[in-house]
Amino acid sequence: MRKRPWRSERLSKLGSSIFAEVAEWKREALESGLDVIDLGIGSPDKPPTEAVRQALSEAALREDIYAYPGTHGSAAFREEAANWMQHRFGVQLDASAELVSLMGSQDGLAHLAMAICNPGDKAIVPDPGYPIYAASLALAGVEPVFLPLKAENNYLPDLDELPDEQWDQATFILLNYPNNPLSAVADLAFFERLLEKARRHGVLVVHDSAYSEMAFDDIVPPSILEVPGAIDSAVEFHSLSKSFNLAGGRIAFLAGNREAVGALCELKGNIDYGVFLAVQEAGVAALQQAMADDAPPKAGALYEKRRDVFVEALRAEGWHIENPKATMFLWAPLPDMRREHPEGWNSRRISQEMLARAGVVVIPGEAFGSEGEGYVRIALVEEEERLREAARRIGRFIRGEWEAADGK
Repeated sequence: MRKRPWRSERLSKLGSSIFAEVAEWKREALESGLDVIDLGIGSPDKPPTEAVRQALSEAALREDIYAYPGTHGSAAFREEAANWMQHRFGVQLDASAELVSLMGSQDGLAHLAMAICNPGDKAIVPDPGYPIYAASLALAGVEPVFLPLKAENNYLPDLDELPDEQWDQATFILLNYPNNPLSAVADLAFFERLLEKARRHGVLVVHDSAYSEMAFDDIVPPSILEVPGAIDSAVEFHSLSKSFNLAGGRIAFLAGNREAVGALCELKGNIDYGVFLAVQEAGVAALQQAMADDAPPKAGALYEKRRDVFVEALRAEGWHIENPKATMFLWAPLPDMRREHPEGWNSRRISQEMLARAGVVVIPGEAFGSEGEGYVRIALVEEEERLREAARRIGRFIRGEWEAADGK
């Protein structure tokens, strides 16, 4: 009797396994004795502020903090999130109906399609795009319609590129500015055009704004909910992971259209019982501190300095990369290595060889969709001196000076 495999077919639809592959490459490099500089995953290397850590510690010591927290989120966290949205964007929200807490924004991104779509529906997602965008559709049985993001258009989509028929068939469109992995930004005028187009076709706009506090060169990213009437047809994810160095805490929220917010809350009520209350208390402290008169610098200030150091160092080594406008990433076209390798390398091969020879981890662009081939994503998650060292190693790698995978 042939045994049925204990693995669902939908797992094969979840997209690239490149992140697992890169982790395996890193393990092999470490075991070989390489000093590895990991610029792969966008995990902040700084802790939350002392005030946030203190709030978390004090809450964790309370005897009443260990009950099930509830899916919707504590009233204190939702109210503070609403206060922050008003302070930061001038957006007024009903914290009881237009906000739900999440175990990181990826939690909400993974489940939203299940909550608002039926199997066989269609949704418009960007290419390149953060992998969970397409993976969430596979989990929900929703068909993706890919919207290309091109360098020549500053990585903003051509909203008229898709025919009206595809817009009419879509349940929602998901976009992300400031953008991971592209480090591009969008202004309020773009969001106005997007909402006008979506309203015309009855499409919900889902905006992932996880990097709103990480823009450079005096850019201040807007919220899509700033557009008058947007709350009727848009929702927006906000995360404390990168902006407040709470990545491991898993705390975020979805805000906007109450029907969509309510649907996600209802679905998650059947999946989990919410974010640990001590973490929500840390989130309250982080948001309050951000609104204070003596608020610490935004996270973007750190990554802007690192961007300037690293891009300059790479250019000195012969790899010319445009300055990103936001986030903690560089979206870098592959360096020209035809002199040493006339056959050419794709993003996966060059990433693998860069790690094996130079000990520097980057993520192949193909992990983010077909439009990502020809690029790598580099995370600015090391101190400046380590970034300079990474640039020196990469320079030697590009010039073919690394004959052996010694990383020295």
